[in-house]
Amino acid sequence: MAAGWRRLAGGVAVGWWAAPAPAPAFALAGGGGTRRQARPAPALAPAGGSGSGSGEPLARREGRPGPDPGVGLGAQRRPPRRPVPAARVPAPAAPRPPRPPRISRFVVRARRAWDRPLTAYYLLMGTGLLITLLGLMMVFSASQIQALRYELPATFYFRKQLVAAAIGTVLLLIASRMPLRLLRALTYPFLAVSVVLLVLVQVPGIGVEVNGSTNWISVAGPFQLQPSEFGKLALVLWGADLLARKGERRLLTQWRHLLIPLVPGALLVCGLVMVGGDMGTVMILVAILFGLLWLAGAPTRLFTAALAAAAALGAFFIATSPHRMDRLACLGATEPGTDDRCWQAVHGIYALASGGWFGSGLGASVEKWGELPEPHTDFIFAITGEELGLAGTLSVLGLFAALGYAGIRVAGRTEDPFVRYAAGGVTAWIVTQTVINIGAVLGLLPIAGVPLPLFSYGGSALLPTMFAIGLLIAFARSDPAARVALATRRPAARRLAGLRRSTRRRTPEDLET
Repeated sequence: MAAGWRRLAGGVAVGWWAAPAPAPAFALAGGGGTRRQARPAPALAPAGGSGSGSGEPLARREGRPGPDPGVGLGAQRRPPRRPVPAARVPAPAAPRPPRPPRISRFVVRARRAWDRPLTAYYLLMGTGLLITLLGLMMVFSASQIQALRYELPATFYFRKQLVAAAIGTVLLLIASRMPLRLLRALTYPFLAVSVVLLVLVQVPGIGVEVNGSTNWISVAGPFQLQPSEFGKLALVLWGADLLARKGERRLLTQWRHLLIPLVPGALLVCGLVMVGGDMGTVMILVAILFGLLWLAGAPTRLFTAALAAAAALGAFFIATSPHRMDRLACLGATEPGTDDRCWQAVHGIYALASGGWFGSGLGASVEKWGELPEPHTDFIFAITGEELGLAGTLSVLGLFAALGYAGIRVAGRTEDPFVRYAAGGVTAWIVTQTVINIGAVLGLLPIAGVPLPLFSYGGSALLPTMFAIGLLIAFARSDPAARVALATRRPAARRLAGLRRSTRRRTPEDLET
């Protein structure tokens, strides 16, 4: 009987323990809103029987962990919740700008490269070298038949041009390293020597007449000197130094100081050249004078009046010379005309027309076989078009355009007045002579008998032109930004040379030493 009661009491206790915990009661005290949890019901004690009689729950007496009387059963059974870390959301990436097309990127890179401080320096060196080398090649091709006609070796004219190019290279290097003070100190002596040589040309027995013009002096054997070519360089340097000195004294705002003695000195040189009958060179000298006046800031009225006076004098000299009138009448001619007076102009067009896109090949010209007069001097551009085609002529024009741009850039970026006037004068000289020569070959201008700079045969024209290119290179190097760029590149070049020497494979001779 007692055992039955004990089993009944144990079942009731176990059932109570397994039952779900009652929901805690909450009470609101006043308006504080504090939460108060109700205490759990007391554990049932057996009514009697064997045991300790201490009133402890059956689960604790059997060794199982019992509920904590101070904490509610629901709170004890539920484990504490860990705080869930917030998911890391990546920050939104900034939208990438749309990439420009390849052509735009190429244009931007080309513009950056074009605006570098050493652009003019490299353009002058590259174009000068390429024009000279291409001119040597075309002189070799165009002058062989001309030399054989005069019973000379086929390479006669080429060898003379090669010697002149070698001497001109030395002059170019000297000019590119010449200090400005020394150059300005030599301007007046150089002009005086040029004037004396121009006077000697008109002395009988000293001057030599070539193609109707007495502008040559026989130096030694087959070598002849044309002083008018050196007169161009002398006028540029003298005029630049004169205007720079007056600009330092702020005298160029007065017409009298702007024109005197620049215009009388230029007219003296032009008059001595005109006495020999070389109007083409006079046109170039006048272009140099106008270039200097323009750079000096001559007023528009003065510039217009001087231009009108020069045009009137030119028209007078053309009208008084039947030979010049015949050349003027050959503008746009397609037939040689009566007495073959337009023979040279027409066959120059024939040579260009027969070249096509890529020419007949180097050395394969037909017009140089006695059809075209002066194929290696004044009309070498026509032979270039016949043998190298339109591609060759456009390449030559592109090189001269780059050379002219580099000269204008040097003149526009410098702060030295002498450098600005000298660079502008040299650029006006080369560009004007190029336009006159190529315009005559194309039939757009009268034939003036001037060579293509750095390209045509003629040592007297090549030497002062290469010296002038050397001056432009020196002016480009004198720019402050160019100096900094060159100074930063020299240590890098030295380190690269040292690295190459250190990585060079050692030879047995090096090991012995």
